[in-house]
Amino acid sequence: MMTNDTLRKLNELKLFGMAHGFDEQIASASATHLSFEERMGLMVDQEVTFRDNRRLQRLLAMAKLRESACVEDIDYHATRNLDRSDMASLALCNWIRHGVNLIITGPTGGGKTWLACALGHQACRHGLSVGFQRLPLLLEDLGVSHGDGSFRKRLAQLAKLDLLILDDLGINTLTAQGRSDLLEVIEQRRGRKATLITSQLPVDKWHDYLNGGNPTVADAIMDRLVSGSHRIELKGDSMRKPRVVAKDKSKA
Repeated sequence: MMTNDTLRKLNELKLFGMAHGFDEQIASASATHLSFEERMGLMVDQEVTFRDNRRLQRLLAMAKLRESACVEDIDYHATRNLDRSDMASLALCNWIRHGVNLIITGPTGGGKTWLACALGHQACRHGLSVGFQRLPLLLEDLGVSHGDGSFRKRLAQLAKLDLLILDDLGINTLTAQGRSDLLEVIEQRRGRKATLITSQLPVDKWHDYLNGGNPTVADAIMDRLVSGSHRIELKGDSMRKPRVVAKDKSKA
């Protein structure tokens, strides 16, 4: 009776990890050999693990990462131009905490989006908030938000994220409104929050892409995105080719 009452109270207090640990100890004969301090320590550990896992699931759901990727699965093939020590440093997520931007460039299929999602997943593991956005769709949504009056609210939501991933810069032609909205997004985050940008365009081509007859806006975006940023320049053949071959072989 006392056991059931204790379980009920633990659940009412939302100590679900401890409640599960308590229930396990009651059902396990081996737990009786442990001291009170050891049993209590195990329950506290289970509560911490439960909360960490729940927080990770919540952050991943909010991030809406396009790829299921993690840093442990990064392919360091020599032709990709990826340095293990650099990636190990990025995996610590200090660049995110310090509001430093990261730029990943490379050819189509080179794994830019996958790598960005792996770093986004790692940030969630560290308890940091992440948001993944395909830049063309984001700018389209922001354009609509001007009409319904939600632009400032949307801007504030993006500004709060510890890491904002903007995927595929340069894939579509920018409108004047799109350039202005992109500048606002970057300006709200400058120096406080980190932004990760992926692009097929080399960085030295960005100014021409962002210009559109307004070099002042292009200068402002470049200054806020590129200045002081980390850069990864992926090289090599498309990473999608082996997958296609493997799929074809499975049908044979």
